[in-house]
Amino acid sequence: MQASFWQQKWQNNELGFHLPEPHPKLVRHIGRLGLKPGDRVFLPLCGKSLDIAWLLQQGFKVVGAEWVQQAVEQLFAELGVEPTITQIGQLSRYSAHQLDILVGDIFAVDADTLGLVDAVYDRAALVALPADKRILYSRHLAAISGFASQLLISFEYDQSLLSGPPFSVPPEEVKAHYQDMFTLELLESKAIKGGLKGKCPADEQAWLLSAKS
Repeated sequence: MQASFWQQKWQNNELGFHLPEPHPKLVRHIGRLGLKPGDRVFLPLCGKSLDIAWLLQQGFKVVGAEWVQQAVEQLFAELGVEPTITQIGQLSRYSAHQLDILVGDIFAVDADTLGLVDAVYDRAALVALPADKRILYSRHLAAISGFASQLLISFEYDQSLLSGPPFSVPPEEVKAHYQDMFTLELLESKAIKGGLKGKCPADEQAWLLSAKS
């Protein structure tokens, strides 16, 4: 699954990941990350999520990574700010007050480029990737973020009934990816009203991944 896949999604306005409000599970569980105003939160594959504006309003700094330049341009336009754009190797950095978005392949993001982060909020990255990429991604994300604690949103459903993304990443797979690096806590699991994309029953789950001491 390449950047071109997501670029086509944006061009076709197929924005199933984009919610018209901050994600309720973020609002309910952000406190479990133990953040304070001024802390920096990383959102991988962030799109133009309204979660970004909400986090900024709470006094946090936000850094995101996104494949699709169009999404990032729309994000800054909707925030009403003009970004400063710089090139860093294969990536473009769009920056404004308290906000940095890295445009390009997330696997090209390293720890130095990302900078220090205090937490990760993964709403739409792990579940956006096919199984072979999820294995690589989970390790890459932990490494570049310095094993920062994560709030992770995942889905569980019968994958034979619906082709992703978002893909089904059941609890046993979440544990397989992360339990050797983090202490895992399932914060909530709730059926999606009307099913996923209105097509099949699915549960949406929120996880707290705390770095092991």
